[in-house]
Amino acid sequence: MGAADVVPGVSGGTVAFITGIYDELLHSINAFNLEALSLLAKFRIAEFWKKINGNFLTAIFAGIATSLLSLAKLMTYLLENHPILIWSFFFGLILISAPLVLREIRKWNLATVMIFFVGIGVAYAITVVSPTQSPEAIWFVFFAGSLAICAMILPGISGAFILLLIGKYQYMVNALLNFNIPIILIFMAGCALGLMSFAKFLSWILDNYHSSTIALLAGFMLGSLNKVWPWREVLEFVTNSKGEQVPAFDRSILPWHYLATTGKDPQVFQAILMMALGVFIVVLIEKIAVRLKTKI
Repeated sequence: MGAADVVPGVSGGTVAFITGIYDELLHSINAFNLEALSLLAKFRIAEFWKKINGNFLTAIFAGIATSLLSLAKLMTYLLENHPILIWSFFFGLILISAPLVLREIRKWNLATVMIFFVGIGVAYAITVVSPTQSPEAIWFVFFAGSLAICAMILPGISGAFILLLIGKYQYMVNALLNFNIPIILIFMAGCALGLMSFAKFLSWILDNYHSSTIALLAGFMLGSLNKVWPWREVLEFVTNSKGEQVPAFDRSILPWHYLATTGKDPQVFQAILMMALGVFIVVLIEKIAVRLKTKI
């Protein structure tokens, strides 16, 4: 989930869905409520830990934090030096994830189908919005954390991409790489607030409108494919904190147009192999998750 959240266009929520931990993640987050805080205040630590599913949450968030800190630099390097291959891998990953998620729908009807296509349309529209510049004030960093975490737990909607849209992606990546502790803590505080409030809504809507919600989330995943399409033409550049020109806004193009536009090898064969690898890994993870559930 942490590795996915580093990449603009890929959602940690998608990974949670693929691995079958999504419902448990939401319910565990929601268990952190006033009753849990009351147990903590009374130093009934064992009861508090059990109520919030502490072992599960610790494993998840420790894994995410470790991945964010260790892979931020690697993902930045891969996206700069091997963009077609890394985007192809994530394209295959998301492409196969959507039908796997759709299998969760218990009953199809016209409303479910319409909601599915609405999800596709909304996610696609988000991917073609041009990024904007934003203030570096403390309150906006807090707001960015609140907004991004909501997207991070939604399959198909990337928190990193939301940060990109509001002009805070490179800012937060730099904060991680430079260990800017005050900015990281403010951002995390925003994440905590957004996570606690949004997870409750997601749990409620999944419990009460399961098929429609799954259809919407699967639609989000398919609609987001435009953002992870490997062959892209840069339309706008911005200057980063180091005074370097970096891509800010691009669009999807076909491989032969990529060759004509950039003069670079579109690496079609390698891209197909990476897409196939993404598909294979998702299917493998799904099979392992099913086997583990069966053993439990």
